[in-house]
Amino acid sequence: MFKKILVANRGEIAIRIIRSARELGIKTVAVYEETDKTAQHIMKADEAVCIGSGPRKDYLSVDRIIQAARATGSEAVHPGYGFLAENPLFAKECTDAGLAFVGPPAQVIIDMGSKVVARSLMTEAGVPVIPGSSVLAEGERGEGEALAFAERYGFPVMIKAVAGGGGRGIRPAKSRDELIKGLKMARSEARMAFGNDAIYLEKALVRARHVEVQILADNHGNVIHLGTRNCSIQRRHQKMIEIAPAGLPKLVIERICQDAVTAARKTGYVSAGTVEFLVDHDDQYYFLEVNTRIQVEHTVTEMITGIDIVREQIRVAAGSELSLRQEDVQLRGYAIELRINAEDPKNHFMASPGIIQVYQAPGGHGIRLDGAIYQGYEIPQYYDSMLVKLTVYGFSWREAVDRLRRALNGFNIVGVQTTIPFYRQIVDDPDFIDQRFDTSYIETHPHLLEYEEAVPDMERLARLVAEINSYGFNPYAEPR
Repeated sequence: MFKKILVANRGEIAIRIIRSARELGIKTVAVYEETDKTAQHIMKADEAVCIGSGPRKDYLSVDRIIQAARATGSEAVHPGYGFLAENPLFAKECTDAGLAFVGPPAQVIIDMGSKVVARSLMTEAGVPVIPGSSVLAEGERGEGEALAFAERYGFPVMIKAVAGGGGRGIRPAKSRDELIKGLKMARSEARMAFGNDAIYLEKALVRARHVEVQILADNHGNVIHLGTRNCSIQRRHQKMIEIAPAGLPKLVIERICQDAVTAARKTGYVSAGTVEFLVDHDDQYYFLEVNTRIQVEHTVTEMITGIDIVREQIRVAAGSELSLRQEDVQLRGYAIELRINAEDPKNHFMASPGIIQVYQAPGGHGIRLDGAIYQGYEIPQYYDSMLVKLTVYGFSWREAVDRLRRALNGFNIVGVQTTIPFYRQIVDDPDFIDQRFDTSYIETHPHLLEYEEAVPDMERLARLVAEINSYGFNPYAEPR
C-alpha cells in the first residue's frame, strides 16, 4: 500500500479522498492556489503545497502538480473530479514520472473522452446506442450532413461536442433554423470549453430518464457493478439531485447493469467509473457516455451498498484486487443526494460568493454531509459554488424523502444565498414524492421557484449576532 498520496483537487472531494486514505494509513498531501489559501482541505491533509498564485490555472497545471508530488515524496496522485481528472495527458505524465494515477489508464480516458469513439466501441460490444451521426464537417457541408440526419430521424436532435462532458457542449435543436444556428454556437462553445470544436448529432429522447451504473474494475480482470442511480433532475444538463437505486423494473436493471460491465470490459477499464444511459418511456435504454472518474453522486451508491468507492480506487491503484465480488454487493434502501450551492435560484441560479457568517448543519440517523465550508469562511468567486453535499438514507423511498425534508429544515447558513429554499419546494412536490420525474422536471415545474423565503427566528438572531461581531456594535440599537 502507498505511504503517501497527493490529492490533485480542492474542496469537499479532496477532503473525501483524504478521509479514505487516512483509514488506509496513508499520509496525504494537499495542493492549493494562493487565492484558495483558506480552504479547509488544506487543514485536513498531513501536508500542503502552494502550487501558484491562481486562480484556477495552477490547479490545471500538470507540471506544478507533478513537481509537488515529487517534492513531497508522494507515490500516487488522486485527481478527484473536475480540473485534471479526465485529462489523459495528466494520467500519462503521472505514470511517466513514476507516480501511480488513481484512475483508469490514459488510453481509456482518451477513448471515452471522444463521444464518437465511445459510441463505436459500445456498438461493437452490443450495447444499445442512440442513433447518431459521424463527426460533422465544417461549413456548408456539415450543415448538409446535419440536415440529412435530422430528415432521417426527425426533430428534436441534440448537437454535441465530441470532447464534451459535465453537461457542457450540448445544444438541443427542434427545427431546421435552430439546427443551423446551433451548429455554429456549439462549435464555438466546444472550442472554448475543450479546445476542440468537433461536433456530431444524436437523436433526442424527449423526457427521458438519466440513469447511470457505478462500476469498479481492477488490473486482474475483475469488473463489478454497484447498481444504478437516477440523475434525471437536472438544470441545463447539470445534475442537481441524484437518487439510488434508479427505480427501474427488475429485468431492466439486470440488463442495464450487465451492459455496463460489458462496456467496462470492452474499454479495458480500471478503477471506479460510471456508465451512463438514457431510458425512454418504454424502459428501453441507450448508452450515453462513460465518466472516467469518481463522480459527485458516488455518495448515494455508498449509502445503499456500504462500500467505500474511493478506498477501492486507492487499493486498485496500488495493485490489489477488488476486495469484493459481484455476489458480495447487496443493495438496501434508498439514498438521495442534493448539491447545496451558494447560488440564488430566483436570479437564474447566479453564484452568491460571500462570507459564511453562520453555519449550522443537520445531523442524526441516515444523514451524511460532504462539505468544505466553516463559519467565517469566505466563498471564493473563482471556484465551484458548491457548499456541501447532503445525502440522506431511508429504508423506504418515503422514509428517505421525509428524512431529506427534516435535513433541509435543519440547515442554517447565513451570509450567502443558497439553493436550500428551492430544494424545500421540490421535496414537497407531489411529482417528486411519487417519483414522477425525468430530465424535463425542472423546466416543467417552474412554479417551484414561486416561493417566499421565510427567515426563521433562530436565523434572524444568528444574523444579528453575526453583524454585531462584524461591526463591533449593534447597528440596530437606538442611539443614546
